Amino acid sequence: MLQQFNAWLLSVLLIGSLSLSLPTRSPAQVIKSGPPSCPGIALTFDLCPVRKGPGYDQALVDYLIQHQIPSTFFMSGKWMAKHEEEVDHLLGVDFFEIGTHGEVHAHLPMLNADEQRTEILGPVKVLHKHYAHEATLFRPPYGEYNDVTVDVVKALGLRFIQWNIESGDPDPSLSTEQILTRIAKRAKPGSIIVFHANGNGKQTRQVIERLTIEVLPHQGLKPMTVRELLNCSPPTP
Repeated sequence: MLQQFNAWLLSVLLIGSLSLSLPTRSPAQVIKSGPPSCPGIALTFDLCPVRKGPGYDQALVDYLIQHQIPSTFFMSGKWMAKHEEEVDHLLGVDFFEIGTHGEVHAHLPMLNADEQRTEILGPVKVLHKHYAHEATLFRPPYGEYNDVTVDVVKALGLRFIQWNIESGDPDPSLSTEQILTRIAKRAKPGSIIVFHANGNGKQTRQVIERLTIEVLPHQGLKPMTVRELLNCSPPTP
């Protein structure tokens, strides 16, 4: 019991020191969707490190660029280290938005406050130092977090972005039709959908093609970046 208390006290002290040394630019709020009055939906793509394969869905990205579809990508530091050319390419597309996804895709709740800070801050520093890009959006690996994570993200001045629709695209047992059906049933104004652009999404390009041509227009929704979605105003009557 004493060891547990000491561990808790250490986490509190670490968070306190972070708060004193770093300015808070946004509230500690876990964002899962945008304004329900906004006729938009955010298509987000995680770029997690992979053990096999190229780790990059070129066909998907080419489609998004060809059709100028606003999208948000969350890059892990380990993925960035192996895909410098792709990082440059994605940063150069003006209707793409780049956020971060942890350094090595660690399970954050298993780490203490200082370890979480290192994991979260790693790719933010790389984007700033090597690409002159100020990343302000963060998504936790596996979507996992605890109270310490929320406090660390707040202390670092990042916006904590989750989702309210999980596409399930890494599941090889799901067909394009099944993924589309689950998205169409849950899609609503302000939704944030999570996909993968690292090659783990088995049907992702086909899903995006049909989603943007058939499903979203039928529902009166249009793709936006996360930032655009969060800043979206309701349409004028």
